[in-house]
Amino acid sequence: MKRRDFIHKSAAVAAGTGIISSMPGTARAASRILGANEKINVGAIGLNGMGMSDLNSFLKNAEVECLALCDVDRNVLERRAAEVEKVRGKKPALYGDFRKLLAHKDLDAVIIGTPDHWHCLPMIEACQAGLDVYVEKPIANSIEEIDLMIAAQLKYGSVVQVGQWQRSDPHWKNAIDFVHSGRLGKIRTVKSWVYLDWKHMLPVQPDAADPPAGVDYENWLGPAPKRPFNINRFHFNFRWYWDYAGGLMTDWGVHLLDYALYGMNQYVPKSVMSSGGKYAFPEDARETPDTQYAIYEFDNIGLIWESTLGIGQGNYGRAHGVAFIGHNGTLVVDRGGWEVIAESPQGNARMEGVPLVDKGGESGLDLHVKNFLHCMKTRETPNASIEIGGHIARVAQLGNIALRTGNKIFWDAEKGEIIGDEKAAALTRASYRYPWTLPKL
Repeated sequence: MKRRDFIHKSAAVAAGTGIISSMPGTARAASRILGANEKINVGAIGLNGMGMSDLNSFLKNAEVECLALCDVDRNVLERRAAEVEKVRGKKPALYGDFRKLLAHKDLDAVIIGTPDHWHCLPMIEACQAGLDVYVEKPIANSIEEIDLMIAAQLKYGSVVQVGQWQRSDPHWKNAIDFVHSGRLGKIRTVKSWVYLDWKHMLPVQPDAADPPAGVDYENWLGPAPKRPFNINRFHFNFRWYWDYAGGLMTDWGVHLLDYALYGMNQYVPKSVMSSGGKYAFPEDARETPDTQYAIYEFDNIGLIWESTLGIGQGNYGRAHGVAFIGHNGTLVVDRGGWEVIAESPQGNARMEGVPLVDKGGESGLDLHVKNFLHCMKTRETPNASIEIGGHIARVAQLGNIALRTGNKIFWDAEKGEIIGDEKAAALTRASYRYPWTLPKL
């Protein structure tokens, strides 16, 4: 399915499920037009990691004002507030509950940099409040949440940019343009991978009687299952636990698999198989695998995913990347640049190779934020729209579902559901802890 057809199909599936109750047009977000020189007032929710990186990129733009910050860890909140004040000379308002931030007067947009299980609710409520949203990737921790978030953007008309900043980094697009030129010949295999040598064993830690001072742990858990506080599940390490995230598959996979599908010009897999486990650090505290493989089946082409922790020598000597393996040559691209390696049987090159083309230029994150700010003013669709971010998060989720069930998963793109496997289908649905509930649109 081509990208344009896929996006229209996604909207149709969401509408068919009854998620969408009205079309945009009268929403406050869609009707608000910012002047070219008008200030853009932002708030940020979740500031320990990428949320603050995102906010720093926003603050590089003179038209941006930061009015409010929110985090459930008061220690983080105060530290980030001081950093903002140092940059802009004014301390923003501080909140421990995202709902209070969304009610802050004069906001135009909100940045959501929380753990994955806390993306859906703030994003939808921000759209309902008439705000535009920059939400970190992956957009959600379940396929059901993904579908709801796409539906909310369609209903309320907010500009929503997903934090897949490689979509705004020109050298990635240039590499895909080369792939689409046909010069590689018929492409039969595409590989995406990430090997992280800077992540090692996560030692097992006992549960704590109480969370650290200043941490609203109940609010940090939110809709996730009730569990005793454990430092291994908190802040950065949340990504290694199924309650909150999906390991490397959803953390890095949404970046790299996205460009794999973009280059293939096929977007909906017919099936997926996955295997892996804790091969590198079998005794550590993670739930998600430190090593994983997945095979996605498309028409006349295969997509392979590889990830591992503790070593950094991946395919073609790169710690991460995407490779398009064609009859004439292979194009390899990562965050540093791209190159083409000619296929040369018996020394007879089938094409002329391309030496490494360095990335160069402005950071992809800064360009991504600029694209979002531009779209806020023009109401254009941003580079990493909710449909793009939602689709690739869905594809990554299917890889994890195949791993967790041990089954080959078959996906019905027309209905937006897994075929003939209730155990797998159950993992597509969100399970919220009382009193939190999925949003009603």
